[in-house]
Amino acid sequence: MAGHSHWAQIKRKKAAQDAKRGRIFTKITREIMVAARLGGGDPAANPRLRAAIAAAKAVNMPKENIERAIRKGLGLEEGTQYEEATFEGYGPGGVAVFIESVTDNRRRTVSELRHIFSKCGGNLAEPGAVSWIFEKKGLIVVPRNGLSEDQVLEVALEAGAEDVRVYEREFEIITTPEDFEEVKAGVEKAGLKPSSAKVTLVPKSTVKIEDEKTAQQMLRLMEMLEDHDDVQHVYANFDIPEALLEKLSGN
Repeated sequence: MAGHSHWAQIKRKKAAQDAKRGRIFTKITREIMVAARLGGGDPAANPRLRAAIAAAKAVNMPKENIERAIRKGLGLEEGTQYEEATFEGYGPGGVAVFIESVTDNRRRTVSELRHIFSKCGGNLAEPGAVSWIFEKKGLIVVPRNGLSEDQVLEVALEAGAEDVRVYEREFEIITTPEDFEEVKAGVEKAGLKPSSAKVTLVPKSTVKIEDEKTAQQMLRLMEMLEDHDDVQHVYANFDIPEALLEKLSGN
């Protein structure tokens, strides 16, 4: 999973760039609207809304934008109505790809995603084709910053984590979705400072890609999908060696 971990780092850098361009504001606004519509406008009683607001604050979205998105989600202000939709497909080399989207026109989104897959050597698949490969987990990322594996392992397990994955630049603390908030609080109380913390989908198995052309196609597919306005999250089970990933990403 080392290569996949490095891709996550690249995505975090890209998210910061997207924030400057405003693209991420669009995605977060839609997420806030859907979260409010489905679970109500009180963040204390709506974990999904609470997470969306935290994501908004992390990229310095103005408070009035957040409040307006909540009101639109609750139907208190006029605005486009969005619905959630998931899509599944295969990338180059048989990589499983699972997409979470928020769209106001499902037919248009399907057509555009199919075109993206086709351009990058993949294809859309039927519902259920790859979703079984992914499982929902809490993921807390802690930069190394001089920390030892034993230090992080002790803190994470004491807080109730399931597992700790060790990488060159960071640690990934894995939790059940139910224990996520408690483990995150325990990790922060112990003085560790996560660079990222969320409930996400984690692949049960990975597909190793060592061919440069295939890897390049896979990264292009990920970038094009994540750049699509309707796409909220993209999950894939590729594992590209870190050296190749760094070469292709220009880092």
